[in-house]
Amino acid sequence: MNYQETIDYLFTRLPMFSRIGPAAYKKDLTNTLTLCEFLGKPHQQFKSIHIAGTNGKGSVSHMLAAILQTAGYKTGLYTSPHLKDFRERIKVNGVMVEEQFVTDFTERLKPLTEQIDPSFFEITVAMAFEYFAAQRVDIAGIETGLGGRLDSTNIITPELSVITNIGLDHTNLLGDTLQKIAGEKAGIIKQSIPVIVGEVLPETLSVFEKAANEKNAPLFIASRQRQVTDWRWEKNSLIVSVAEEHHTDHKKYLLDLPGIYQAKNLLTVLEACSRLREKGWNITDDHIHSALKQVKKLTGLHGRWEILRHSPLVVVDVAHNEDGIRELVQQIELTEHKNLHIILGMVKDKDTGAILSLLPAHAAYYFTKAQIPRALPEEELQQQAARYGLKGKIFSTVNTALYAASLKADKKDMIVICGSIFVAGELSMDAVKSIWGKEEYATGIFEAIETAAWSFFR
Repeated sequence: MNYQETIDYLFTRLPMFSRIGPAAYKKDLTNTLTLCEFLGKPHQQFKSIHIAGTNGKGSVSHMLAAILQTAGYKTGLYTSPHLKDFRERIKVNGVMVEEQFVTDFTERLKPLTEQIDPSFFEITVAMAFEYFAAQRVDIAGIETGLGGRLDSTNIITPELSVITNIGLDHTNLLGDTLQKIAGEKAGIIKQSIPVIVGEVLPETLSVFEKAANEKNAPLFIASRQRQVTDWRWEKNSLIVSVAEEHHTDHKKYLLDLPGIYQAKNLLTVLEACSRLREKGWNITDDHIHSALKQVKKLTGLHGRWEILRHSPLVVVDVAHNEDGIRELVQQIELTEHKNLHIILGMVKDKDTGAILSLLPAHAAYYFTKAQIPRALPEEELQQQAARYGLKGKIFSTVNTALYAASLKADKKDMIVICGSIFVAGELSMDAVKSIWGKEEYATGIFEAIETAAWSFFR
């Protein structure tokens, strides 16, 4: 197989959660263990940080990777899903895995794949572990896909376990209460391994304390160790002032990720760096400050309050669950604009009512969908939105929706694309350029894109 044939095989032969939803979810670690046993246990051949959470785990993973790279460590990074290219999931020092490795690995595993019928995620996790071992990385950030306890990544013994926060998402698989979801996320806590929790709620704190005590794992609550005292925007950056416990001086951090929710993620990252230092990792304040200014450049992170254009203001954000949308709405309210246009697409297994109830009724809506089986049809989304006073028209693709919004938007207006990672992934650079021409683009989302479109499945 060549690379494209390999990708076709992975996307069509293997059950893929991002395409079909819960039917692709395997509720045990058997296949992952079998795959890694066949490969010679690559997950035991490199050090790692394990990151879980309802929201923010992608940002935290990328920020930590950027810091470790800047500190001089050869750093692996495994995240999901991807936006443009499958290889975004597996990187070393910000560079995607080679096409040839993906092809060779898939060919090598094909007989076993046909025998045990693993999911797409199980294969990609094993691929990442094999690649990091082969590359002899010093450390790798490993982001969970779903939950924690039964997530395919949960066969590693990391240097550090990180849980960003807990919210109601994937309730059909992880449980319908915050306590149940916290219990699943707490499944990544390992014997005597420090665990950092970014934010806790009264319902979740006892869950984490119990899990940490049972594993004799030191527990650190990031939001208690440091507090954000102030923040402001400067161009396309976020400047955050942080007060640390037992320190009188405040430190300022400039992030190239301008979403105000990144201030919370920053506290988690800073606490993780402190605990890594205690374990002997050489991470200085200069490394942290330098890395945070260029996370997107170092790691290729996109889609987090990503400003595409300034006049009108066009923003894409991958917020797709209740807590994520709540943060997004707060950001919208704090951002100067005249009229608001929201391009919205969602998937079927989300709590659409909880999300739609948070969105502003005064906005003009453009309901759309991603080109995947799991997507909620735009007609259904429009009907459900109407129950919450949200009005707008339907469009078959995000690019046609964006064109329609461009016809209505004044230079002082704001257009926000949100609701689904997959909708964000299908934004076309050519479509945007054909709408507004090549003048006046914000740096960010398109600076690293050379092909005509982002696409999950070509």
